[in-house]
Amino acid sequence: MSDVEHADGGDEHATGGDEHATGGDEHATGGDEHATGPDGAEELRRLRAEVADLRARLAARPPGAAAQVRAHPNLLGTRRAVAALLMALAGFGLVASVIGVWGARTTLETDRWVATVAPLPENPEINAAMATYLTDQVFTHLNVRGRLAEALPPRAAFLAGPVTNAVHDHLRDRVRNYMGTEQFAALWRQANRFAHAQLVAIVEGRSETVNVQNGTVTLNLLPVINDVLSTVSKELPTLFGKELQLPALSSGEVPADLRQKVATALGVTLPADFGQITVYRDGDLTGFQDAALLFKRGIVLLVIGTLACLALALVVSPGRRRTLLQFGVAVAGSVVVLSAVLRAVSDRLLERVPEGLYREAASVAVHDIFRTLRDRGDLLLWLGVALAAVLYLAGPGRVPVALRRHAVSGSRAAWSAARSRRFGEQVARFREQVARRPDALRVAGVVVAALVALPFASWTAFLVILVVLAAYEVGVTLLARRAAEAKVGPDAGTAPPAPPAPGAGAAHS
Repeated sequence: MSDVEHADGGDEHATGGDEHATGGDEHATGGDEHATGPDGAEELRRLRAEVADLRARLAARPPGAAAQVRAHPNLLGTRRAVAALLMALAGFGLVASVIGVWGARTTLETDRWVATVAPLPENPEINAAMATYLTDQVFTHLNVRGRLAEALPPRAAFLAGPVTNAVHDHLRDRVRNYMGTEQFAALWRQANRFAHAQLVAIVEGRSETVNVQNGTVTLNLLPVINDVLSTVSKELPTLFGKELQLPALSSGEVPADLRQKVATALGVTLPADFGQITVYRDGDLTGFQDAALLFKRGIVLLVIGTLACLALALVVSPGRRRTLLQFGVAVAGSVVVLSAVLRAVSDRLLERVPEGLYREAASVAVHDIFRTLRDRGDLLLWLGVALAAVLYLAGPGRVPVALRRHAVSGSRAAWSAARSRRFGEQVARFREQVARRPDALRVAGVVVAALVALPFASWTAFLVILVVLAAYEVGVTLLARRAAEAKVGPDAGTAPPAPPAPGAGAAHS
């Protein structure tokens, strides 16, 4: 029921109260004729004082909202429509703000980005794709197949292909093993930190070290290849005919002559794009930089606009319960819509990756990077649904009223059953068991909650488990306290009455 309806009912109730008060005055006057004692006179004075108070309150009451609506018949509908529109914008803005803040923090903060991508090589699909890429880079530019064909006798030249494949698979397995070491993990984190700092510098237009030529931004994986070659060379020196003398890199920075040193150690000529991955390609980076700046500013405006829409909707709305219900529905609907949009965008981006191993790895990487955003989206979805459901069940509709009526009747029936003797004995026995071992039950609750939380990685599941655990701990504490109070009650120290002596009743008779 809206505030205007409440106000209208309040006016009618006040008018009715005045009529009842007038009737009470007449009743009191009539009572004066029949009052014959001090009690009747006292009742008459009380009724007259009550009538005078009601009349004073009715006279001091300002014009009700119902009167205002009657004076402006379209005002109520306009306010409801404006409030609903503002709440829809607020719900969409809340979800969009969460996505924007997550995107800004993840993509523009180096520490957060490194923490996000650091565990990616541990995934089997990503590990296999990276190992294949690094191995292909080495085999392509070393011309392993041609070298084997030259080394084999002419009659055994047909073995060059199978031997090359066998060497390729062996080297790839060695690279995968190397990628599982702490040395590679440290190098991976350092390389990502250095590369991300450079990319942020590009976005902000202050880069001096990143390779930006003809509108192309590239990431240099040559330090990783350098360490892979160095490690494999120490384990399998016969693969290259000698142990390679490669520089030891202790940071993510790329020496200016690293490619030349690797080429000299391998005895080959390496192209300028060896170990390079193109990240961005455009004729002009100015548009990209302007878009990034607009994105950062837009997030701030989006958050402020969301809060403003929410506050203004509550001010304009004639029924705040209904407006907050609309906000919950808007939040849940926005989560569903924006999740579908992000999924469609990610699918379109993945279509640009070649099918097979690399697309599978890219799909897994996107899934892992967006895990935190999905958890927050799930949390917003359930919060929106819960808010809408609670406010709907608290409303004046036919279904909520019926549900509340059934809930009350069911509670009364359960209370009546709980007051039965047999059920009471069971509850008393249960309380006694809780009172004996409250600490053990509390510890058991924590252990069970921890075991249940292990398979889940989302904040939503963790929050639900935490709430259930808190309710359980409070319930155990209350049951133990009530059992202790029942055991040490006011009559606990008094002795039971002695039974009557045999024959006492007969003697009395």
